[in-house]
Amino acid sequence: DVQLQASGGGLVQAGGSLRLSCAASGFTFDDYSIGWFRQAPGKEREGVSCISSSDRSTYYADSVKGRFTISSDNAKKKVYLQMNSLKPEDTAVYYCAADRYGSTCQPWMFASWGQGTQVTVSS
Repeated sequence: DVQLQASGGGLVQAGGSLRLSCAASGFTFDDYSIGWFRQAPGKEREGVSCISSSDRSTYYADSVKGRFTISSDNAKKKVYLQMNSLKPEDTAVYYCAADRYGSTCQPWMFASWGQGTQVTVSS
């Protein structure tokens, strides 16, 4: 049973940093695509950053390139999202998700979801 637990959200001023963590269990970590997604009020859920199951390559949405970094610790079965230079438009609920065959960093490609963690960036 795939389980994902996201943590690390909070309130931060613009220009600040946060690190989100996602603890995974119930599946072979290396065999799954894992990603971070976010949903702002009134907006659709969007892919922020993902690690591919096929070659462990990484994807970043254009809006976060150069500011966010995804990483994983296979031994601990954790995925992290380091978020720097945060902007008010980064405010959203952030979710981690996993899928055995998630080939693109789009929400509909991911079957298993953790609960969200709120990130609020004040101006």
